[in-house]
Amino acid sequence: MNAPDTTTAVQSGTATTVRLTAAQALVRFLAAQRVVIEDDNGRPETVPLFGGVFAIFGHGNVAGIGEALYQHREALPTYRAHNEQAMALSAIAYAKAHFRRRMMAVTTSIGPGATNLVTAAALAHVNRLPVLLLPGDIFVSRAPDPVLQQLEDFHDGGISANDTLKPVSRYFDRIVHPAQLLVALPRALRVLTDGALCGPVTLAMPQDVQAMAYDFPIEFFAPRVATFHASPPSPIELDAALTCLQHATRPIIVAGGGVLYSHGAAAALRTFAERHGIPVSETQAGKGALPWDHPLNVGAIGVTGSSAANALAHDADCVLALGTRLQDFTTGSNTLFTQADVVCVNANLFDGIKHRATPVVADTCSALDALGACLGDWQASDAWTERARTLAVGWRDIVTRRTHAAQDAGMPYDADVIGAVQRTAARSAEDDIAVCAAGTLPAELHKLWRAARPGAYHVEYGYSCMGYEIAGGLGVKLAKPQREVIVFVGDGSYLMMNSEIATSVMLGAKLIIVVLDNRGYGCINRLQQACGGAPFNNMLEDCLQGPHGAPAIDFAAHARSLGADAEHVANIAELETALTRARAADRTSVLVIDTDPARTTDDGGWWWEVAVPAVSTREAVRNARVDYEAQVAARDKFDKLD
Repeated sequence: MNAPDTTTAVQSGTATTVRLTAAQALVRFLAAQRVVIEDDNGRPETVPLFGGVFAIFGHGNVAGIGEALYQHREALPTYRAHNEQAMALSAIAYAKAHFRRRMMAVTTSIGPGATNLVTAAALAHVNRLPVLLLPGDIFVSRAPDPVLQQLEDFHDGGISANDTLKPVSRYFDRIVHPAQLLVALPRALRVLTDGALCGPVTLAMPQDVQAMAYDFPIEFFAPRVATFHASPPSPIELDAALTCLQHATRPIIVAGGGVLYSHGAAAALRTFAERHGIPVSETQAGKGALPWDHPLNVGAIGVTGSSAANALAHDADCVLALGTRLQDFTTGSNTLFTQADVVCVNANLFDGIKHRATPVVADTCSALDALGACLGDWQASDAWTERARTLAVGWRDIVTRRTHAAQDAGMPYDADVIGAVQRTAARSAEDDIAVCAAGTLPAELHKLWRAARPGAYHVEYGYSCMGYEIAGGLGVKLAKPQREVIVFVGDGSYLMMNSEIATSVMLGAKLIIVVLDNRGYGCINRLQQACGGAPFNNMLEDCLQGPHGAPAIDFAAHARSLGADAEHVANIAELETALTRARAADRTSVLVIDTDPARTTDDGGWWWEVAVPAVSTREAVRNARVDYEAQVAARDKFDKLD
């Protein structure tokens, strides 16, 4: 229940108002929002739309928003974090784990607290994920101008540090009077709950405005159940898509994140694929839309894809892209679908017209239902469907071999670690949620992680943000406290952002964090050499060093200093034993294992365009440039034929 309301209600004519500060009105409005979701048994339940507010207080938000959050701390929980970027990443992960049906807000001080949000906002923008950012701002009155941490622009007196958030926000507003909230908050909710617009919203809150009082209509704070806009396909776009599909004999589906975010679309996808005999591939965001062992699931697509999915995509005559941004890792830098017509179903036309696709601007579930009804008994060719089933079986065999390989005296690599995690699942692998973001691990997980249901795979690869892993794991655990959350993180990402280990311990939000220590940025080191470069400035041993050399980092000792259980294991057998202990523990555990920086899973994959220098004194670079130009020429040839 709410804390006692110290504000006053005023009867004015026929309208009842309540006198609140802008900050109090903001918090009260957020606390009143509701959403209907399904519980673990599939039953509908009404819960708060906002799961809470992450806050690091400072001047600019402690007196205004901080006091308002205190008044409503029971209705709208406030979580303290240790880094502004990290807490925003946690909030974003929370929304992703809820398939965008629930979300969180984040508040910071002005200055560095606000600018620390920029990376997280960009991540949410790229991934089409909702988060409400509430940074403090400078005085509207400008009476004490300039204040501590104020950014002064010599040409525009209205600019503050918060303007850095404009390019990475789907909606931005600076609240210069309390009454603006009556317009700004409904607009913000529309963006946060709209499939086409969804992304970060920033409401910059000047500290003097936060403290200003205004008579707000009481009905503004009445509990409201959020509605999520899901548009049906237009008949014209539907007809164009049907023409492409009906003339196809070798179609393939690319399932993106929109399949998971559209209510009911995962089930609709399964029905559609089975009825029409179409193989299904998955992007990073869409993995888990179809169970890993479904006969028509041919695995990951693109640069980090399976050999099965990529072979079929290359030979397909029609690609049905569902809720995907069609980024370069999915399309193999636009070389993978060169011989196919592309039909793109997306809530946003901006994404729907990519790859010169035939767009269907609609909610994924609605579009699949409409397409299925119109296609009737149409099916892909029997030979194509049978080939897909055979390739899918072959790929699952490869996954088993890679993740269950006998250990030799050499260092383990990522596939060995993934296998150990899945073998030690306490009940079944589908109860685990894998969290990752950057480096080699997303490629290995995309290929090898066995996601049995939507949400079992949580890898942020739209922005591929180092440092997301642990903070994101915390957000996932807050969203899904009953599930085991396994965070896969490399030593590089761990060093970039690890502070939320302490937050997870403080909140009792238990994580299992597996740190793969390859002693540097192994992924980029391999890419550097693949482009002809010499190993340089990536692995610790290849960096400029002082007289004491590179540090020998004890990650387990560091994690223990933050309050976690932690240990360093020597091999995969010890890792499995440690995982069993971690699963039984009641607090966050950090397990560290040394891994091979050079080895990756060779199976699968596709070309990815990384520009190689046209001029170099190194022969290796010149040779890499020749290969690069050949790949580009091959793609350009198809573009001209098109």
